[in-house]
Amino acid sequence: MKVDDDWQGKAARLAAEGLYDPSHERDACGVGLVASIDGSPRREVVEAGINALKAVWHRGAVDADGKTGDGAGIHLQIPQDFFRAHIARSGFEPHPGRIAVGMVFLPRTDYGAQERCRVIVEREILNFGYRIYGWRQVPINVDIIGEKANATRPEIEQIIVDNVKRTPAKQFEVDLYIIRRRIEKAAQLESIKDFYVCSLSCRSIIYKGMFLAEQLTAFYPDLLDERFVSNFAIFHQRYSTNTFPTWWLAQPFRVLAHNGEINTLKGNVNWMTAHECRLAHEVFGDQIEDLISVVQPGSSDSAALDAAFELMVRASRDLPMVKAMLIPESWEQNESIPRSLKDLYSYCNAVMEPWDGPAAICGFGGRWAVAGLDRNGLRPLRYTITDEGLLFAGSETGMVRLDETRIVEKGRVGPGQMIAVDLQEGRFYHDHEIKTHLAKKAPFGAWVKKITGIDDLIRPDHGEPAQLERDVLRRRQLAYVLTMEDLELILHPMVEDAKEAIGSMGDDTPLAVLSGRYRGLHHFFRQDFSQVTNPPIDSLRERRVMTLKTRLGNLGNILDEDESQCDLLQLDSPVLTNAEFDALCKYLGDSVVEIACTFDPAGGELALKAALDRIQQEAEDAVRGGATHVVLSDDEIGAGAAPIPMILATAAVHVYLMRQKLRTFTSINVRAGECLDVHYFAVLIGVGATTVNAYLAQESIADRHRRGLLGDLTLEDCVSRYTKAV
Repeated sequence: MKVDDDWQGKAARLAAEGLYDPSHERDACGVGLVASIDGSPRREVVEAGINALKAVWHRGAVDADGKTGDGAGIHLQIPQDFFRAHIARSGFEPHPGRIAVGMVFLPRTDYGAQERCRVIVEREILNFGYRIYGWRQVPINVDIIGEKANATRPEIEQIIVDNVKRTPAKQFEVDLYIIRRRIEKAAQLESIKDFYVCSLSCRSIIYKGMFLAEQLTAFYPDLLDERFVSNFAIFHQRYSTNTFPTWWLAQPFRVLAHNGEINTLKGNVNWMTAHECRLAHEVFGDQIEDLISVVQPGSSDSAALDAAFELMVRASRDLPMVKAMLIPESWEQNESIPRSLKDLYSYCNAVMEPWDGPAAICGFGGRWAVAGLDRNGLRPLRYTITDEGLLFAGSETGMVRLDETRIVEKGRVGPGQMIAVDLQEGRFYHDHEIKTHLAKKAPFGAWVKKITGIDDLIRPDHGEPAQLERDVLRRRQLAYVLTMEDLELILHPMVEDAKEAIGSMGDDTPLAVLSGRYRGLHHFFRQDFSQVTNPPIDSLRERRVMTLKTRLGNLGNILDEDESQCDLLQLDSPVLTNAEFDALCKYLGDSVVEIACTFDPAGGELALKAALDRIQQEAEDAVRGGATHVVLSDDEIGAGAAPIPMILATAAVHVYLMRQKLRTFTSINVRAGECLDVHYFAVLIGVGATTVNAYLAQESIADRHRRGLLGDLTLEDCVSRYTKAV
């Protein structure tokens, strides 16, 4: 029967028409981990993982056919005896050492592409010097899955690899990671669709698909074999909200299974791209280029996070350290955290931008199995330990029926916390134990002393003098279309009350193309409609889990682990007053290059584009010339120089330097006359600004202060209140 409701076809059509973007996909799922604390492979671990997955079926959606699900899967240790027996049945004598297995989704209906995929996989494995035992057709039961799932079902096969070079297991795993990335790139170059390598490893294997959680073992009867033993099991039930379920987006991924959504995804992916030009590590050698781009196009937020985790883990970082670096707890305002852990997090913050958003994760990184939460703790995660040495952790309590008399410990993983099992040492670590263990691995306290906090160095000792005469100020306010309404309803309350004015979070005013009035570019980064009227974030309550710390200067290689990564400048906030901005530029001296962000309004229809090209080229020349700080400023406006919207200029420079592989060599500091409200600051930072100075807003405050509109407050107090509001 023809399936009319083919969502993959619909997705392609909608994307071509600009009505769907897969980067907007989000999900809220069920996730969990079962581990043998002593590290020994057990059948009980596999069975418990399967039963737990079946218990969280309610965390996934079901199609009207009652059989098609959003996706479910399980990540297990490779059962070596199981695959050795298969090799023997195939007529080969398996060699000693670890066997590697790849779980591969192939195009099912395009036989030419299917065979081409096999050729690519085999070629890359053989080119690396390893031997192939052969392909194995994975037994599946298609009768139990839904019509829609079956219509998009791939051909599912396993390739079995012999470590004929006798490479140590750790390096073998790295080689397989590089091989998989080469395979993916080759398939992408040939535009092969519906091809995906679920896993290629000498340690673990992933069984997943677009079926219901309770159908896992019915679809994959391999998992019922008693030889399937493992020392860990990570399971996941996907719930895709307003998305198109696919076989490859089912979880677990290669390291993680993730419940939640990454709110900072675009920024994180962009920064990962910016870091790629500095990537280097001895385990990858000259093959590092095979791993770029780290985050592949079309990845979901969970897949993107997993790609970052996998890179760091393969580069010899322990999985708990990667969790502390990418999903840290809130530490700055927490006085109960010891100094050693604050030093650890300060180091992590100097190396890598955190991935922020609701996150409950369970992961496997070779030696380590980890379960943890984001800093807000916005997803549930509970754990149980039995006297048999089994750990159960997941989104639900009671996922597996346990004899209460056998339970030795129950607990909850709190915000920013994690629990970990060292499968090699055979030890369970509570949150404080694993973080103390990480803090002792290097002299982080000595390293972070190299981070130069420059807030005190740029704090003005001469107040905040006004520099623009009233007539000049009026002309500038007109040039930037700052209206009386802006000054009275937005700026004045920020100074008077030291907090953002409350208003609608939506934007239902006419589009600029339909309006006779100027619309600032920042307007188009608001919601299209207002669902509710939201007050601003309550900073008193949120300050425990938020930070405004800002890094300036030349960022290093995120795969390193040494004190050179802390050789940078740091500010407590990206928001700078006029005097602070001037003091910052004076402090930075010759390492700063200022670029004028204006264009000739009489220069024709391409004048703005030509000016942006000039700004980008000047920024590139400055960085290549050794400037570690670039200042973008629109304050040189005049009769023949109109201001470029600073959001546009900042984004242009940020993206251009990223493409030139130069972004991590410099900070981008912005002086913006149009910047007035909190939203404008947020958008500037979102498109790449390191620091922001709203110089005209401050001059407007000074004007209102001169006219006695701000009571008995001093000008310094007024500016301080405005900064606090922002």
